[in-house]
Amino acid sequence: MSVRNLLRFIVFLAVLAPLALTALACGGSSNAPKLAHIKPGDMPENGDWSGVYFSPLYGYLHLVSEGENVHGAWRTASGEKWGEVHGSATGNVFRFEWTERVIGLVGPSSSRTGKGYFVYSIPKEGEAHEIKGEIGLGPDEKGEAWNAVKQTNMKPDPKSVAPDEVEGRSSGAGGWDDGQQKAPEGESEGESESGDEGEGEGGGL
Repeated sequence: MSVRNLLRFIVFLAVLAPLALTALACGGSSNAPKLAHIKPGDMPENGDWSGVYFSPLYGYLHLVSEGENVHGAWRTASGEKWGEVHGSATGNVFRFEWTERVIGLVGPSSSRTGKGYFVYSIPKEGEAHEIKGEIGLGPDEKGEAWNAVKQTNMKPDPKSVAPDEVEGRSSGAGGWDDGQQKAPEGESEGESESGDEGEGEGGGL
């Protein structure tokens, strides 16, 4: 290769390299996690992450705060799914990881995980406290909107929303336990353990 051709080749590389790096940078950004660029502020006066929050879609979310650490659980309003969150709060912003499970379902499609955030606010003095945020799938922090209102006079109990084995096998709507128990083997549903006739449906006056 002549000196002239060599110089041309070097110039070509000098021009091509920045373009290639730009293309790689642009291509890589599309795969970057979707993060919520929110600057935490002060927690509103009388604000507290611990509590029970209601959303028409996600049902009751029970949160318990222990210093900066916050954890909790929810059950969707339909009763078909339940999930858990855990993360840390800085001022009025709570960033977390979450897992949601479909009750009674097994396999890869039975659960999903991701990240999310909530911002705590009090619209006006004397009004209900609110949390507004999003949850995203996998490494994403942004995705589906989740807004909820804090309930008064309700103490958080994350364990109360976890389904038991009866609810997981129930064929009722949403998997909720309808409160009816199967009669012991050898007895009819209208008889008690002592053999007396019960006052169930059709047994009243």
